[in-house]
Amino acid sequence: MSEHAALLFVCQANMCRSPMAERLTRLALAGRAAPITVTSAGTHAEPEAPMHPGAVQALIEVGADVTGFGSRLLSAALLSDVDLVLTATRAQRAHCVTLVPAALGRTFTIRQLGRLAAAVKPDRLAGVEPGARVAALLAEVARVRGAVQPVPGDQDDLADPVYGDAADMRGCLRQLQLSLAPILTLIAPA
Repeated sequence: MSEHAALLFVCQANMCRSPMAERLTRLALAGRAAPITVTSAGTHAEPEAPMHPGAVQALIEVGADVTGFGSRLLSAALLSDVDLVLTATRAQRAHCVTLVPAALGRTFTIRQLGRLAAAVKPDRLAGVEPGARVAALLAEVARVRGAVQPVPGDQDDLADPVYGDAADMRGCLRQLQLSLAPILTLIAPA
């Protein structure tokens, strides 16, 4: 069994959505027995760019650590080296799978996997070692996928708040929290 799992969040510039998802996940995992590495990247990121000031402020408001961030450009190597890829949009999911076709079964939009994870009963992962829970979640999602009511495609996309105001950034952060909660409950129970 795997002793460690790796999770990669992807958005366009790696300045708002994916860094917020990364830092929210790290905050949620703090103190849990979850051997999970959490990182982020952007399909069109400028390497080592700072996080958007609005994202920084929204994260500070919920108590997340914002230090030490520098954006990263998505690469095939990054995608090949993780167990789960969560993107902000369907277009970014397609970009990831185009770069690494083998990533298809482990690449979802954040909102999509949140919906699917909500359909998985937590007891289905009972007894699964912490480092193997991501793989177990993917197996359970594949099992329940056909029973989950489909939604219009745009409901799987997370709107980009980069040109919005503080309320837009907070709204994006809240949507991330809602989508991540069922995923994190399964891969890293409290």
